[in-house]
Amino acid sequence: MRILVTGGCGFIGSHVVEELVGAGHDVRVLDDLSTSTPRPETTDGRAELVVADVADPEQVARCLVGIDAVCHQAAKVGLGDGVTDLPDYVARNDLGTAQLLRAMAAADVGRLVLASSMVVYGEGAYRCAEHGGVRPGPRTRVDLDAGHFEPRCPRCGQVLSPDVVDEDAPLDPRNGYAATKVAQEHLASTWARVTGGEAVALRYHNVYGPRLPRDTPYAGVASFFRSSLARGEAPRVFEDGRQRRDFVHVRDVAHANVLALGGSAGPVGEPLTAYNIASGQPGTVGEMATALAGALGGPEPVVTGEYRLGDVRHVVASPERARTRLGFSAAVPLADGLAAFAHEREE
Repeated sequence: MRILVTGGCGFIGSHVVEELVGAGHDVRVLDDLSTSTPRPETTDGRAELVVADVADPEQVARCLVGIDAVCHQAAKVGLGDGVTDLPDYVARNDLGTAQLLRAMAAADVGRLVLASSMVVYGEGAYRCAEHGGVRPGPRTRVDLDAGHFEPRCPRCGQVLSPDVVDEDAPLDPRNGYAATKVAQEHLASTWARVTGGEAVALRYHNVYGPRLPRDTPYAGVASFFRSSLARGEAPRVFEDGRQRRDFVHVRDVAHANVLALGGSAGPVGEPLTAYNIASGQPGTVGEMATALAGALGGPEPVVTGEYRLGDVRHVVASPERARTRLGFSAAVPLADGLAAFAHEREE
């Protein structure tokens, strides 16, 4: 297949390009290089690089000539800065996606794999000892200031226990970035309904590995911890460090994209099929910090009790649908991936 990868010079996109080229696909990359630089795999002749903005309709139309499928990785990512950067998130994520989908319809390109995120769920799944499965509201500043980090039952106020979230969970975005990812999924679903195309949304969980951005507001927690250790400083862990996440290696994420591009359509009646792309082996943020500190021989993490409004407490995924429908299973164990990540050169 001839595949267009938007954002193909970025952290995840560059690995997707490598996987696609390695699988024998013909790849064209569209990237404005605003948050990345050309990677070797896009400049050595194995993939064509077009430097342009995905929101530029003329450039996107040109990039779609001869294309069979699109792997849409381009996005502004991260929790961001409250509401001050909402216009930028919407312009880059939602308007850019809308321009891409319009151009795909005009060019009769009928397959899309969209990079989505676990943030579409908001808080993950929870159970109350008295009321069973419940959905908590946003955590209050009063509780957070008092160090009460676990969500409470909206009916009785008891502390909840985290459960596993699957793709059928209601979408509940709790920050601007999350809202734009939900919008991207809805736009892709609309495109698929109208055109008869096939759309897949890969909901990435906490991705880490080579080329993870560092020292920006949009970098992952693993990058922040490693940068601190490289400076000889203790990693600073927010809340109590017991937040549960599913950390998945970027090479596994890239492989999931290859499988999704080559897979069959979802069940009849689903204009968009979503998949959790996760390891299925969750851990805590504090455990990640400790593992990186041990690998680098650095100071032990400091648990600060600080928090960010808009952060969620626990998001633990079921990767079962991706396993059964796509044949995807994460191959990089967390311990091995973190040990390698600790010693990789920062980019």
